[in-house]
Amino acid sequence: MDAPRAPARLRPEVRNLPAYNAGLAEADARARFGLETVVKLSSNENPYGPGPAVGRSLLALGEAAGRYPDPHCTDLRERLAVLTGVAPDRLVFGNGSEDIIQMLCLATLSPGDRVLTLAPAFGLHEIFPMMMGASVERIPVTPSFGYDLPAWCAALQRPARMIILSTPSNPVGCVLDAPQLRQLLAAVPPGCLVVIDEAYFEYAAGPGYADSLAILARQELPWIVLRTFSKAYGLAGLRVGYGMASEAALVAALDRVRTPFHVNIAAQRAARAALDDTEHLERVVGWTLQERASLAGELAQLENRLGAGLRVAPSRGNFLFIDTRRRSDDVALSLMRKGVIVKPWRDGAYDTFIRVSVGTRAENAAFVAALGEVLDDAPAGCAAAAVADSA
Repeated sequence: MDAPRAPARLRPEVRNLPAYNAGLAEADARARFGLETVVKLSSNENPYGPGPAVGRSLLALGEAAGRYPDPHCTDLRERLAVLTGVAPDRLVFGNGSEDIIQMLCLATLSPGDRVLTLAPAFGLHEIFPMMMGASVERIPVTPSFGYDLPAWCAALQRPARMIILSTPSNPVGCVLDAPQLRQLLAAVPPGCLVVIDEAYFEYAAGPGYADSLAILARQELPWIVLRTFSKAYGLAGLRVGYGMASEAALVAALDRVRTPFHVNIAAQRAARAALDDTEHLERVVGWTLQERASLAGELAQLENRLGAGLRVAPSRGNFLFIDTRRRSDDVALSLMRKGVIVKPWRDGAYDTFIRVSVGTRAENAAFVAALGEVLDDAPAGCAAAAVADSA
């Protein structure tokens, strides 16, 4: 019999760190509930996938798999520098943009540092700073689901080491326009690192959306803008994101805290091919924007029919944040039993909200039909038994 082992010694910050809710995979949902088909609308993936250029770029991958990938992502770096106007030495790459968030926290945060972010927030905007012992202060959205600029400006009157803004925000979908971003940046204390997460940039770019690079270029603050190939470009399974920084010295610091070969060969090749397939990008983004508007309209009709108390936050992302007025875990579990996976929000102030990705027309129709049945079965205020890790 093996001798009992003492538990590994963990840093205090890690012992109480919340786990990120990555949701349930389609295969797991099918097995768990005996489902033949599953509609997965929980991870904000591009339901149309990457374009054909990506597939062609991976055809000869087997020949290269025995070699380490380019640690500097040179080909991808050079192409992005041309497209963005950001110098190559001010670009940083990661195994998804969340990898860069972790690198930023590793390189810049110490125990006791103060970090400001939005509420509700993408979980890793809180988890990674907490991992470093930082204190995370959340600034809630307004009742109409927008940035509360007076609250942000008031919070920035005290020293902060980092602020993390997502625009469009995840999970709400709100954005900052140019005057709002300038107002917020004017309140940021000197030396505070500004992190702007633009994971959903391609869906939001256009009228009313701030050109963050142009605005930040006029600032003396340190900053970085994060984007990803996981969403509009359809490369979620390959994991590649990038950041555009205020100075090369910040990128050099991030390179010192990352693993040497953290963006694999397949990801680099696919991202490089996807960048040049602008026709596919424009097409799938256009489809998603049409479906987002259609889905919001169908939810409004559902509310008119049922009087269920639904509220849908205006969104510039490829998702909708929906207040069901019922426990989010209960709603998500009931939807999953009907073959639809969404993401329940478990934040105390938002625990009646679900986030649903915008899928294809058929996927969205399946979601609306299932939600209507769930709301009919469980009137507002009634709670069914929930499984905490159901999604």
